[in-house]
Amino acid sequence: MSNFSSDRSPAYVVMQRIFDEGFTEGDTAVVDEVCSPDLIEHQFGLAGVGGDAVRHVKAAIEDVHRAFPDIVFTVEDAVESGDTIWVRVRGRGTASGPYFGPPSGNAIDITVIDIARVVDGRIVEHWGVPDRFAALAQTGVLARLS
Repeated sequence: MSNFSSDRSPAYVVMQRIFDEGFTEGDTAVVDEVCSPDLIEHQFGLAGVGGDAVRHVKAAIEDVHRAFPDIVFTVEDAVESGDTIWVRVRGRGTASGPYFGPPSGNAIDITVIDIARVVDGRIVEHWGVPDRFAALAQTGVLARLS
């Protein structure tokens, strides 16, 4: 189901695959294909090095897909410099799985900013900034806290 194009850079294709095959389709096997086994992960909640980082990314894919099974991620913008790529991604789906409580059934529309160093077709270092606050607000979690 991936919609990556062969006319894109190798780094763009790698990022597209992790969002299409991983976060959209829920296939954690793509992590082994597009991430270095020595991955350095900086994203809050996923940080780690090597096998720990790879396991954290796979767990994140499972968590996102469990909470929002119909989510679709679209790379809307990308900029590259050397071995580094910055992408702005939009995620849209329905909170039909548990997310800090029972499913709300609410639609979500969030932005993710990712920065990755890609060497020899694999992500070797990653920083991610998903708009978790928007997800909490749109699913009704924040309203339950007030």
